[in-house]
Amino acid sequence: MAESKGKGMSVSSRIYLDHNATTPLRPSAREAMVDVLEEVGNASSVHGEGRSARARIESSRRALAALTGSQAKNIVFTSGGTEANVTALTPQITLSGKKRPATRAFVSAVEHASVLGGGRFNPQQVTFLPTTGDGVIDKSQAEELIRGEAKSGCVPFVSVMAANNETGVLQPVAEIAQLAHESGGYCHVDAVQALGRIPVSIAEWGCDMVSVSSHKIGGPQGVGALIYGSEEFRVAPLLTGGGQEGRGRAGTENVAALAGFGAALQNLREEGDEAVRLEALRDWLEAKLLHICESTVIFAQNARRLPNTVSFAVPGMVAETTLIGCDLAGVAVSSGSACSSGKVAPSHVLEAMGVPGDLARGALRLSLGWTSTQDDVERFAGIWRGLVKRMKPAQAGKAA
Repeated sequence: MAESKGKGMSVSSRIYLDHNATTPLRPSAREAMVDVLEEVGNASSVHGEGRSARARIESSRRALAALTGSQAKNIVFTSGGTEANVTALTPQITLSGKKRPATRAFVSAVEHASVLGGGRFNPQQVTFLPTTGDGVIDKSQAEELIRGEAKSGCVPFVSVMAANNETGVLQPVAEIAQLAHESGGYCHVDAVQALGRIPVSIAEWGCDMVSVSSHKIGGPQGVGALIYGSEEFRVAPLLTGGGQEGRGRAGTENVAALAGFGAALQNLREEGDEAVRLEALRDWLEAKLLHICESTVIFAQNARRLPNTVSFAVPGMVAETTLIGCDLAGVAVSSGSACSSGKVAPSHVLEAMGVPGDLARGALRLSLGWTSTQDDVERFAGIWRGLVKRMKPAQAGKAA
C-alpha cells in the first residue's frame, strides 16, 4: 500500500529538508526489516531457513530490476552507492568472456567524491571533464577529450552522475554513453540521486553499469546495488573471497536491509508520479526565496534539474552560520554533499561551475522527499525570512 505523504516521521516538530543526504525510513521498509530480524538463516544455506532468506533477497532484486528496466540476474547488491561506484570504476573489464581492460577514466568535475577519486584507476589514468556554468557536462569538450584519447589507442571508461547531489542538475547520460561506445569504450552512470525522482532505465540510457542506493528512496542505510546492462559485461569484483552475488561481491548478504530496500522499491512503484508533487513544492519554495530576498541566487536555475532540489545562496550570508541558525530554529538543511564527515567546506561542484568563492561559501541545499508537505516549506519560508532579516536586513524583502 502506498504511504501517505508527511507520515512516518517522529512526533518532533522539526522540519526535515535534507532528503538528498538520506530520506526517512518508510514504515513498510521498517516492517520488512523487523520481520527478517525475527527469523534466522544464511541465504547461502540450502535448508528451509536459508531458502527463505534467499527468497527475500531475490524478491528485492526483482523489484529493483522492474524499476530500472534491467534484469534481475544483472544486479549485484552492495553496501551502498559508494561501494557500487568504486566497484564499477576499474580497468579490469570482461566483455563476452574475454578481458578487454579500460585504459583511461573520464569523470566529470562535479561528480560525487567516490567517483572523483577514480575508484580503482591509477590517479594518472583519470581525466576530468569540464562543465558549463550550469553544471552540465560540456559535450563539445567531452567529445574532444574522449575521441582524442581513443584515436591514440586508449579504451575510455566514462563515469557520470545522472543527477547532481548538490544542485540537482541532470546530465545527458544517454548522449555521454553513446559517445563512450562510439569511442570504443564503456560508460557507468551514478544514479544514486536519480532513483525515485526521475525515471531510471539502463536500457534507455544505453550505459554499461548503473549505481543506486537504498537510503535515498526510504530504504535503510548500508545497502545499494551495481546494475549491469548486459550479462556479457562484467567488472572484477571489489570484494573477493566468496561466491555470493553471482561471484560479483563476496560476503554474507544483509538480508534485513535488502528486504527493507525491496519494500521501499515497491512503494516507489505504487506512488505514481511523485515528481509532479515535489516539483510544485520546489517551485513554490524557489519563488518564496526570491521574494524574501531579491538578491538570492538559485544555482543552475535554468538547467534541467531534479524536481526536489534547490541549491541557493544569499550574497554576504555564510553557510556555516545559516546552517546553525536553521538547526536552532528546527530545520535540517545542508550546505551540499553529506559525505564530508559533517564538515562545511567549499563545494567542488560550484567551483567547477565557476561560482565565485564568496558566493559559494554561502550555498545551502534544500531537498524534498516522500515526507515533505506544503506545511514544511511554508514553515521553512517563515524561519528563513527571520534569519535573513537578522543576518542581512538590508537585503530582506517584505513578507508576502
